[in-house]
Amino acid sequence: MSSHQIQFQPGMSIPEFLSRFGAEAQCSHALTLARWPDGFRCPRCAVAEHYVVGHGARKLFQCQACRHQTSLTAGTLMEHTKLPLTTWFLAIYLISQAKTGLSALALKRQLGVSYPTAWLLHQRINSAMAQQDGSHPLGGVVQLDDAYLGGERSGGKPGRGSENKVPFVAAVSVDAKGYPKFLKLSLVSAFSNQAIANWAKASLVPGSLVVSDGLACFAAVVDAGCVHHPKVVGGLKPRDLPDFMWVNTMLGNLKTTLAGAFHALSYRKYGGHYLAAFAYRFNRRFDLRGLLANLIVDVARTKAITKRDIRNQAEAGFKSRTRKQWKRWAGDQTKALSLGRTPRELVTLPAGAAWRAPVGQWLANAVVPCSSRSK
Repeated sequence: MSSHQIQFQPGMSIPEFLSRFGAEAQCSHALTLARWPDGFRCPRCAVAEHYVVGHGARKLFQCQACRHQTSLTAGTLMEHTKLPLTTWFLAIYLISQAKTGLSALALKRQLGVSYPTAWLLHQRINSAMAQQDGSHPLGGVVQLDDAYLGGERSGGKPGRGSENKVPFVAAVSVDAKGYPKFLKLSLVSAFSNQAIANWAKASLVPGSLVVSDGLACFAAVVDAGCVHHPKVVGGLKPRDLPDFMWVNTMLGNLKTTLAGAFHALSYRKYGGHYLAAFAYRFNRRFDLRGLLANLIVDVARTKAITKRDIRNQAEAGFKSRTRKQWKRWAGDQTKALSLGRTPRELVTLPAGAAWRAPVGQWLANAVVPCSSRSK
């Protein structure tokens, strides 16, 4: 039996990676080519003529025209990093070649760094993936479906609209033969007409043919100039729905990835980054060797993002919870404390909320230092 060409492509082995990027000088040269493929350009005045000041890790490029100095990592995701470039490149390699995803904890063990360092590396590289794919809309025939991140919890509303789940849109563009081309996974605030219309305007090319199930809000894709072809699926099984074969396959693969690699993921906070990373790898599945090169270039050309920026973006989604969601969150934390566990999430409640005082008082009374709790 012949092997599948995509599944069994060689990719880049660890020995080959180390031979190409195992030294700091090799990584520095590769990063220079990724940032300035046509030669150095001053980020302030775009003049090419420059001096090289210093050497090694302290090497600076000084523009001859405006005298502006910049380093190799300034303005990139590696800005102000204290890690060697070899560690960055190894992290990029491990994340790009892991088909089923790689958690920050696994990255910590592979790199030999602390967990906070591995987590920040992971989030920054994922943000480069998200920004790169987020700027490319889907076109042609697009299979569309609704999905949720999150599992069952006691109480609350089941199914669609549950406060325990995070909604996202799965869309796959297919070619003339019906094979998948590109995938896009995007968090949405809700499955409403306005949310889907906004998503379609940012994610679909006008004139695309969108095939979806009978969910009413998907009709809003026409606001983005697309043609909508709904199909009521009723109680049919996925295998009986050829028009949705690839979007269902992608959702199944995503479920396997999240369940196998990530065991303590806050979907509402960071789900968007992990969805984007999955889609990024899928969209470049035909060339695993090129996937590494693409990600190095994307990391080099993505603007710097700090840990505070990442946290603020996550908290923006976290603080958008409804009153019922906050009550459930507070109840979960109370239960955790009663069992002697540390609460998973402790944040400042949104200002101006009528229910801020009682929950804030609960925080002040319930959260005590771990050392003062009985073991």
